[in-house]
Amino acid sequence: MKLELALVAVLCISMPAAWAHTTVTVEQYSIEVGWGLEPPVVGVRNTFVFHVTEPGEVSGVTTGIVDAFRDLKVVANYGGLTKVLDINSEPRPGYYSADVIPTKTGSMAIDITGTLNGVDTDVLVPIEDVESTALLDFPPREGSSQDVEALKAAITSMQADIANIGTVQPDRSEDLAYSLAIVGTSLGVTAVVLSVLSLVRRPALR
Repeated sequence: MKLELALVAVLCISMPAAWAHTTVTVEQYSIEVGWGLEPPVVGVRNTFVFHVTEPGEVSGVTTGIVDAFRDLKVVANYGGLTKVLDINSEPRPGYYSADVIPTKTGSMAIDITGTLNGVDTDVLVPIEDVESTALLDFPPREGSSQDVEALKAAITSMQADIANIGTVQPDRSEDLAYSLAIVGTSLGVTAVVLSVLSLVRRPALR
């Protein structure tokens, strides 16, 4: 029995947390942000989830904040793209969500601005990266591979970089030219690697 209990303890310690959420504090308030379904996967309906609390009367116990987003604006950020979120209240006090279908792999962040019960709030909260469907596909899709999926993710990231280039000020033409040169070179290298991978994995003719 002691051995079994020890094994269970080791497994509990070694297993990653089920919820990879990020918590930020704004004065006495805590705002936890993450995905409703983890890991988030491209094309799979999901939700951004929020838990807003403050310390309760009992030490170590928190109280959920009702109507926390009344005076807050919440924006999802991906590269140079943004989307204002419609926040829905959940039945449990302090819990909120916003529906979303991720369309690209990569990193996102949630920007929360405004006032929370009169407290000025301006926080940018990173959340777990969106993964490709290869993470969950079974049986594997024909012709798919982790290498190719990783390169697709890299291309998506470069597309986000290209979107950011549009924010360069007109008087910074040198920076713009340099950024375009870097992106062009990266796209060329990626295209070559993809071509090589497709040739290596092409079945031999009989």
